[in-house]
Amino acid sequence: MTNRGKIAVGGVAVGLLLWFLTSFWIAIAVIVGVPAIAYLTLDPSQRRRLRRVSRKELRR
Repeated sequence: MTNRGKIAVGGVAVGLLLWFLTSFWIAIAVIVGVPAIAYLTLDPSQRRRLRRVSRKELRR
């Protein structure tokens, strides 16, 4: 399994655990908020590179 796959499985596991331990809305806020905050902390050049890579993968 690739590193991305492991991270995705871990994220899903944490999300489900949060969902069961807290309310639905808190779990959704964490699941959506953490990646959004991580994206906003990137430099503008890193954001451009990330968008460029994402677009290339979509065109396959």
